Amino acid sequence: MSTGQILIIDDEDQLRKLLGRLLGREGYSVLEAKDAKAAWKLLEKEEIQVVLSDVKLPDANGVELTQAIKAKYPEVEIIVLTAYGNIADGVQAIKNGAFDYITKGDDNNRILPLTSKAMDKAMLQFRIRSLENKISGGRDFDNIIGQSAEIRAAIELAQKVAGTDVTVLLLGETGSGKEVFAQAIHRASSRKLQPFVAVNCSAFGKEILESELFGHKAGAFTGAIKDKKGFLEEAHNGTLFLDEIGEMAMELQAKLLRVLETQEFYKVGDSKPIKVNIRIIAATNRVLDKEIESGHFRADLYYRLSAFQIKLPSLNERRKDIPLLAEYFIRQLAPKNGRKVSGMTPAFAKALQEHSWRGNIRELRNVIERAIILTNTAELDAAALPVEFLWSAPAGEPSSMSLAEVEKHHITRVLQYVKGNKTKAAEVLQIGLTTLYNKIKEYNIPV
Repeated sequence: MSTGQILIIDDEDQLRKLLGRLLGREGYSVLEAKDAKAAWKLLEKEEIQVVLSDVKLPDANGVELTQAIKAKYPEVEIIVLTAYGNIADGVQAIKNGAFDYITKGDDNNRILPLTSKAMDKAMLQFRIRSLENKISGGRDFDNIIGQSAEIRAAIELAQKVAGTDVTVLLLGETGSGKEVFAQAIHRASSRKLQPFVAVNCSAFGKEILESELFGHKAGAFTGAIKDKKGFLEEAHNGTLFLDEIGEMAMELQAKLLRVLETQEFYKVGDSKPIKVNIRIIAATNRVLDKEIESGHFRADLYYRLSAFQIKLPSLNERRKDIPLLAEYFIRQLAPKNGRKVSGMTPAFAKALQEHSWRGNIRELRNVIERAIILTNTAELDAAALPVEFLWSAPAGEPSSMSLAEVEKHHITRVLQYVKGNKTKAAEVLQIGLTTLYNKIKEYNIPV
């Protein structure tokens, strides 16, 4: 028997029931909707693999509905039911992403085999998505690396708020993992099957961010040749993550406040409000209290956003986690870069512990990836660290690296710079060529 869930959308009760019985006998779980509005509610609540939709619905056009469903649920396969002789609708539906079309009353013998093929394709796509989530770690709390008291406290708060719809404000330095936390909260919530839309507010100018966030109507401004959905619409029923919220212009802050208060907004150039059901998670590296005092952030928006605050510790505040994070990045990034690196030398690990991580986890990841690319051995060595890295220990303390390690590192960097030309390297280092060869041999520098 077949498995999977099918949604039939048709305003003809008799046809809908007939198709339902037919597909039910094949082992499918069948849901029914008499119009697009009812269909959307089922799509949002249930995990549906295949949709059979009539073209002519009381509140929508099935061809346009196909495009909308595929945009939001790309894994779902859609078979469109067209009127007799109306091939144009079927062709347009396929262009809009439909699996195929069937002519009512003329293609009855095709319904079961076509539905079976559509279900096979949909189930494969659902399995691929599931595997991708597992491979990427699923972005849940179990995959936030760290055992320090500071990070565990932040995780505990995030776990408690995840199951609610409360707005969350994540505070922390740049690179401290705010988006990773936002994704984890979303995936642990009841909205986990719905969209997670991330927006960096500092990446757009005021006018562009307004259009991207709220969308616009055709003709709203020069170049607006057609209606555009904004991030708010894209995140409907899901989560909208607003990173660097402190960079948002004051005018947009007022409009965002309205969304939080009413769950509705206006597209740029439109007079008709649009209702949305979204959860907002915001993040900033700024001290918003000071931004309010200086007139750069609205106090009322701050109180709305900060219903539940979570302060993420900087990497310097959770040094116990540095080795764990480094090992995680080695396992993740070595295969990606085609390197067989399985660990790090004690000198490398000690240098990581003593470094002042101004760029936090993001900087650590970049340092590890760079070292993996430069290393030809099974362990990351201190020679693969950046030169400036060696003199950046906290509190002005000198690096723990020996003079020999610093010399090895510098020679390695120069050889890389001259692309392995030892004559040029000796000139840059202002040493004899024989001395350079001796140093290469002494330090076992890969050339």
